[in-house]
Amino acid sequence: MEGVRELLKGLVYDWDKLRRMVEEELERARKRLPRRIYEELEAKLAETAAKHGLTPDEARKIIEYVIEEYENSLVEPGEPVGTVAAQSIGEPGTQMTLRTFHYAGVREFNVTLGLPRFIELVDARREPSTPMMIIQLDEEHRYDEAKAKEVARQIEFTRVVNVASEVDIDLARFAIVVKLDPVMLEDKGVTVEQVKKVLERLKLGEVREDENDPYTLLIMLKPEETVSIIDLQKKKERVLNARIKGIKKIKRVIIQSHTLPDGRREYYLITEGSNLREVLNVPGIDPRTVRTNNIHEIEEVLGIEAARLALIEEMKNVLDEQGLDVDIRHLMLVADIMTQTGRVRQIGRHGVSGEKPSALARAAFEMTAQNLFDAAVRGEEDKVMGVTENVIVGGIVSLGTGMVELYMNPTQLAQTTAKEVKEAGAEVRGAER
Repeated sequence: MEGVRELLKGLVYDWDKLRRMVEEELERARKRLPRRIYEELEAKLAETAAKHGLTPDEARKIIEYVIEEYENSLVEPGEPVGTVAAQSIGEPGTQMTLRTFHYAGVREFNVTLGLPRFIELVDARREPSTPMMIIQLDEEHRYDEAKAKEVARQIEFTRVVNVASEVDIDLARFAIVVKLDPVMLEDKGVTVEQVKKVLERLKLGEVREDENDPYTLLIMLKPEETVSIIDLQKKKERVLNARIKGIKKIKRVIIQSHTLPDGRREYYLITEGSNLREVLNVPGIDPRTVRTNNIHEIEEVLGIEAARLALIEEMKNVLDEQGLDVDIRHLMLVADIMTQTGRVRQIGRHGVSGEKPSALARAAFEMTAQNLFDAAVRGEEDKVMGVTENVIVGGIVSLGTGMVELYMNPTQLAQTTAKEVKEAGAEVRGAER
């Protein structure tokens, strides 16, 4: 065993020494690789040499392999990247499952994944079917469950219906009776006094506490009012939906945690519902790491570049979760096309496909006759530049070899040929002499 260790020590070079030995290969890599890839390669070589040892031959092979892989990954001029991206996403898309992800231990809380979620993304739906947020907390709140619960209570949208066990109309006393649930009050961090103030703000009538039960509130309706049963039901609905605290659209907040390498528990929040603009203003959260699955909210609050990045990450997460390996550059191309106009557009007739400048391309996608009629009415001119329209008219698609246009000048060719024949004859005669 000691002999093996000594042998391994002999293979360990410090980075400066190894660098001098492979200087030529590193210089070649520096010229042929982008700066960021070269810097990462150099850093990884230095780290590997220090930790595990690296011989000059091994270092040369690694450098050659990186250069080869990089050059193989380059896109050739004229490559039909859109078609390749469509195939690369469409084929694995047929293997996606139609399912949702259920958070363990959380009743009735699902998140759409798989094919339905991917369709939501490329359709640029205004609202996801299961909007949610993942909220990281700041240093003061993330390691304490009680403090994390305080932040969660600030965020969760709480109405009277969430803390009341019963709300009835008492015709004998001409009042609305609100019976509060002490367990739910404690869970939501709400007091009876808070509920009383909320009910007073509705201005339906005097709010009293029941003499026999401190958790029962009576809203004494004005006796002079002549109201029907329907009016009373509407007043009851107003009471049930009265907001006590929290952020609109955030129906529920769940506290989750994981163990860090140093043994500490770190807490974070998962919400059912999404409201990025207001959540960012809540004290106790880390605004830099708040995430939502609502792309349009990200666009409105943080801008189109943030929406583009979120699209890429969301699509990548869906594919990774399904165990499908799709090169991220295909997803980046889709996100670029969806966001290139400065707004998030769907891939469809109301977005990318429907806004193409070519009438033939629009007609080839959907609503063929309608698109052709509309184009004719407007007197549109189609320059037949794209793939679809060239296929329709039987033209040469301007991709690959079709990008090259070769023109021949017969007069110039005849002159050149005559000159070459004359020069060849002179060479033959000179050789015979």
